[in-house]
Amino acid sequence: MHLRFDAANSPSLPDECKARLLAMRDQRVTSDGVVVIKAQQYRSLEQNRAAALERLRALLLKALETPKPRKPTRPSKAAVRRRLEEKARRAEAKRRRVKPLDE
Repeated sequence: MHLRFDAANSPSLPDECKARLLAMRDQRVTSDGVVVIKAQQYRSLEQNRAAALERLRALLLKALETPKPRKPTRPSKAAVRRRLEEKARRAEAKRRRVKPLDE
């Protein structure tokens, strides 16, 4: 059983939800904004229909969640110092591997 829901043209969904649903990169959402859910877990059509509706509901609830804004962070001074010290150690080890010039 296939359940199709045209999310792109649905008047009941907010525009932000539609945009997030299309941006999800979910294989169940087509490029023109139609959600296709295939349900064949049960032998009964009614149980498959209920399972498909529940999965559609879960997908729409996930699309309705607004993502938490990312706060830009900076590495601590100690972390920067450790990174530079390790970088200097690696550079020195590589510098020692160079063959000496014949003069």
